Amino acid sequence: MNQTIPSHLRQFVAEQHYHSYTPIDHAVWRYVMRQNHHFLEDTAHEAFTEGLKASGINIHEIPKVSDMNRHLAKIGWGAAIVDGLIPGTAFFDFQAHGILPIATDIRQKSNIEYTPAPDILHEAAGHAPILFDETYSRFVKIIGNIGANAFATEEEHEAFEATRYLSIVMEDPCSTEKEIEDAKQVLIEKQEAVSGLSEAEQISRIFWWTVEFGLIGDFHQPKIFGAGLLSSVGESKHCLSSEVNKRPFSIEDAIHTSYDVTSMQTQLFVCESFEQLIEEVEKFGETMAFRKGGTEAIDKAIHSNQLAHIEYNSGLQVTGIFREVIKNEHGEAIYVKTVGPTSLSIQNEQLDHHGTDHHADGFGAPIGILQDGTILENQTEADLRKLGIEMNKMMQITFDGGMEVSGHVTNLVFHHHHLVLISIEECMVTLGEHVLFHPSWGTYDLAVGSEIVSARPHAADYDAFFGDTPLIEEKDGRSHDLTPLDSLFREVRELREVAFSRDLIHSIVGRLKDDFPEEWLLRLEIIELLQIHEPGSQLKEELLKDLYALSKQDRFARLIQNGLDVIYGRKGVMV
Repeated sequence: MNQTIPSHLRQFVAEQHYHSYTPIDHAVWRYVMRQNHHFLEDTAHEAFTEGLKASGINIHEIPKVSDMNRHLAKIGWGAAIVDGLIPGTAFFDFQAHGILPIATDIRQKSNIEYTPAPDILHEAAGHAPILFDETYSRFVKIIGNIGANAFATEEEHEAFEATRYLSIVMEDPCSTEKEIEDAKQVLIEKQEAVSGLSEAEQISRIFWWTVEFGLIGDFHQPKIFGAGLLSSVGESKHCLSSEVNKRPFSIEDAIHTSYDVTSMQTQLFVCESFEQLIEEVEKFGETMAFRKGGTEAIDKAIHSNQLAHIEYNSGLQVTGIFREVIKNEHGEAIYVKTVGPTSLSIQNEQLDHHGTDHHADGFGAPIGILQDGTILENQTEADLRKLGIEMNKMMQITFDGGMEVSGHVTNLVFHHHHLVLISIEECMVTLGEHVLFHPSWGTYDLAVGSEIVSARPHAADYDAFFGDTPLIEEKDGRSHDLTPLDSLFREVRELREVAFSRDLIHSIVGRLKDDFPEEWLLRLEIIELLQIHEPGSQLKEELLKDLYALSKQDRFARLIQNGLDVIYGRKGVMV
């Protein structure tokens, strides 16, 4: 669905290399999905269990994202393949546009209960089904829009990169314990450098405690709706136990509660309804820079040290990296500066001749009314002439903040009858003894507006600012040669889906016992087949004994228990 993805998000879109999934990958998918179907039918919010059917997700094999698109289209959504962790603003922006971002990697069998890395189990099986609930879908789009416009600090951007690297290392089967520990230490150091709660961190926490790890309904018997719980065998069972502290949901409490992406949660919030989430998140959005504006919004843009744009009440938008703000004695912004390439826009469309080529070295602009109380953006051409501002004439004005601007007017730009820009040759801009612009620097484009009404962490006109951005393609680094264990998984799958063969199953078990004494998942799959075709066979009893022996190891005990519960239709009965 690339043609429906906004151009500024296409740089994150990749391809699903479906042929690269191995038989073990499909077995991992099937194990988790069967677990969740078995356990979640009684504990998940009904929107999930009903949506699971509507989403068309197959329990037995990893879905094709193209197939998911067709089902999601019925509710006005779509899916886009992304390459692992992407920046928070992009992640949220996909959802604001009704697009579910899906990382198509799948977790390793060693991380089958939980993985901090984005994978297709979490995002397809966890997020997609519940979107078929209209109210919840609306909530996700709302929080997506708020998150897409949330400012992070420079330190948080560095912490994100450390988080992304840790998730890659933890999911890579070739990573050593030292590499994992080193990556964790780097993340800890980057997180410790973060101070305060930025907008991005606040919305991230709200998202984590709702969309990812939320509980809903009766406080004493809540249902699961968070995707992190719905897609995790371990978390979905753990979260409703007495080991996890339950707290009533509030925005304030969620914002002030940090989380750990590397381990199971020790506490969760229970919300009353999806309507409650919508109401509280909308209120939170009113506190943010993109809706509130003002000096605080400019400060947030500066502290991000990333590309952003501010918007004047005249409608003029300035895109660039904001580096400096001059404030008056009351702490209010009266002049703002960018560094490097900058552009000017109106209603997210770049003004002709005001792109990064014209403003390559930064931009400076006053904010406020004139010294005599005149609101410059409200003046007609006739009014401007009375102020001495007209084409091909010299002008001189003084702002309330003390800036003096003088020079030769060469252009006046209006938008909807509001003055937004004055181009001035031979221009001098000063604040006391400080020269803000000198005639030798070229043409000065005076941004017009008495206040800043919005600031957002992205370009106003992405296409014009960056030009065409090619799609990135997900790296297909896997070998297509099956390992001996993969071959055994494939044979068992064919026995299940094509035709059962007693002779072949005995052959497979012989090779399994000889070469893979600790392979628990394939033993479960074979027991499942034997339970259907030869429930009283000696072979099944032998495999059960193998699993019983393996279950004495902590790393296998719960996995084997959960698998046998599904095969025998039990709800959490101990072996």
